[in-house]
Amino acid sequence: MSRVTIIGGGLAGCEAALQCARLGVPVTLYEMRPEVSTPAHLTDRLAELVCSNSFKSMDPENAHGLLKAELDRLGCRVLQAAREAAIPAGSALGVDRDRFAALVTERVEAEPLVEVVREESSELDPGAVTIVATGPLTSDALSARIAEVLGKESLAFYDAISPIVTRESLAEGRWWAASRYGKGGDDYLNCPLDPDEYEAFVDALVGGELYPLKEFEKDVLFFEGCLPIEEMARRGRETLRFGPFKPVGLRDPRTGREPHAVLQLRRENAEGTMFNLVGCQTRMRYPEQKRAFAIVPALAEAEYLRMGQVHRNTFLQHPTALDAYGRPAGGKWPRLFFAGQLTGVEGYVESVMSGLVAGWNAARVVHGAEPALPPRETMIGALYGYLRDADPASFQPMNANFGLLPPLESPPRGKRERRAALSARALAAMDRWAGAESPAAAALAESR
Repeated sequence: MSRVTIIGGGLAGCEAALQCARLGVPVTLYEMRPEVSTPAHLTDRLAELVCSNSFKSMDPENAHGLLKAELDRLGCRVLQAAREAAIPAGSALGVDRDRFAALVTERVEAEPLVEVVREESSELDPGAVTIVATGPLTSDALSARIAEVLGKESLAFYDAISPIVTRESLAEGRWWAASRYGKGGDDYLNCPLDPDEYEAFVDALVGGELYPLKEFEKDVLFFEGCLPIEEMARRGRETLRFGPFKPVGLRDPRTGREPHAVLQLRRENAEGTMFNLVGCQTRMRYPEQKRAFAIVPALAEAEYLRMGQVHRNTFLQHPTALDAYGRPAGGKWPRLFFAGQLTGVEGYVESVMSGLVAGWNAARVVHGAEPALPPRETMIGALYGYLRDADPASFQPMNANFGLLPPLESPPRGKRERRAALSARALAAMDRWAGAESPAAAALAESR
């Protein structure tokens, strides 16, 4: 039986490998670390999380919760590991990043049908069934090969990483523990700012010195869902108060009132000793970061375990470069699939989803079947529909969101009710599709 080659041991690559093995298809998974390092990774583990440790909402009436519910119906393996590594995070699925990466690494390496090769791979064979899931930090050599295959250069944008601080270094009495609107218990630490503190903080952001861009890093394209905090501040003095620093749904127990602005901290590990500054992605120089965040009273003497940073991200122009299934457009490479953030999906769960679909379809191709996608009414189908049909001139990476779904014929008036109806329709459509496709998947496994 033909082996599937998977390049990249991130979320998408690991999910793809586990799905292929689940369908009885042998896999060779290439991961270049530790032989070749990246600007963002710290370990050699598979599925290492380099940005947030949150897989976002679990609520099925939230777009990310709906996507998780669909993936559960398809037997997603990486999400199973995420739940086992879960830590308190309100209604979100937050994970202990070290335990999560360890679990995924153990399961991939223990799978008899998966061979893990620790070296860089930059060759693409048109005759081999291959999944490229190298993510936003694709190596220069492989990027050049991809450009040859697709006949066009990939685009670049920047993904900024938030700082992490120790809980014990936070100023006592200057923060309180609570989730927004009281959902999920006391999982976030809330650090209020009064009007003067907020204005001083914005001034520090706007005036902060940034790390200079190299020549090849000019013409920056920031993903709108992950803007550096200083970029948000430059868009207007109130931008942060209507974004990551919004006080809505939070009440300061010291005053009994909603504060002027709030910086939320989300726990990074199960022990609750490390906390991430939510929404504080930045490319300011390290001393400037410390100076700016020290204006927040709770962070006046904060100890930083990781400073904010920026790394170069690469994604493909999916609407023109790839077909509906993530293969090169034009039909010349029908056995080559792209998956993960490289395809233009943005977010952990979206990357896992892309890996699952690519692994499923690679296994189908190995057995002589055609690729398949869930219907457009599902969040998975809607995301793939966006990637295929978006305007190439303005194409940007996309998170799961209800705006991608086809409208309801008779939508309820209330927002919550509309989302509930969209979720119910999506899950019903997924159940029908999975019911039809599961026998085909079983047949593939039985045909070994």
